[in-house]
Amino acid sequence: MYTPAFFKQDRAASLKFAEARGFGTMCAFDGSKPIASPLPFYLTYAADGTPQAAFHVARHNPLLKLAGSDASWLLAVNGPDAYVSPDWYVSPDQVPTWLYQSVHLSGPVRLLTDDELSVQIDTLSDKFESWLLPKKPWTSGKMAAGRLETMKKAIVGLVMNVEEVEGSFKLNQHKSDADYAAIANALSAGDADARQISDLMRQARPQVFANDTNMLEGSAS
Repeated sequence: MYTPAFFKQDRAASLKFAEARGFGTMCAFDGSKPIASPLPFYLTYAADGTPQAAFHVARHNPLLKLAGSDASWLLAVNGPDAYVSPDWYVSPDQVPTWLYQSVHLSGPVRLLTDDELSVQIDTLSDKFESWLLPKKPWTSGKMAAGRLETMKKAIVGLVMNVEEVEGSFKLNQHKSDADYAAIANALSAGDADARQISDLMRQARPQVFANDTNMLEGSAS
C-alpha cells in the first residue's frame, strides 16, 4: 500500500485498528487473476508473538484452493472514508481528495483442523456478540448438536500468519491548522462516515479546535 510518511501508522496502532474493525476483504492470486472475499476475522498471537488473523470461508469458496502454500495473501481492513471538496479549504488552489483509514495485513494462510474451527467459531461470535451488550450473547451451545455439525461442514477454518502490517490513516495531517479545522468542520455536517472522519481529526489535533470549544462555553454563560 502506498503510504506517504504523513499518514503512516505504526505496527501497534495498525493491529489495534484491524482488531477493532474485525471485518475486511481477503485477497489472493490464483496465478491468473485475483480472488477476494469480504469476511469477519479476529486477531490472535502465536507463541513467538506473530499476529494471526483467524477466519473461515464457505467450503466452495475458490480461496480454499490457494491455502496451504507459501504464497502471501492480503487482508484489507478499511474504516470510514469521506470525500473532501476543494471549496472547503481556507487556502486557495486546493484539489479534491479523499480521507480514510486503511490497514493491510499480509502473509501465508493455512487450514485449521476441525477442533481449531470449533474454537474459532466460538471466539468469533463472542467478539461480535460483545458489541451488542447488554443483550445476552448468542453461543453455539444454543444450537442443536446435529445442526451445528451440519453447519460446520459447510465452512472451512483458516488462519493467516501476519508477516507484514501496513497502516495508512489519511486525515489531512499535512495541512495547516486553518485548513485542517475547515475540513473537519465541513465533514461534521456530512454523512455518518464523514462525521466519523471529522471526529478522528478532532481527536488527532484537539488544540486546533480549542477556540471553538471556548466560544461555545462563552455563549452558554
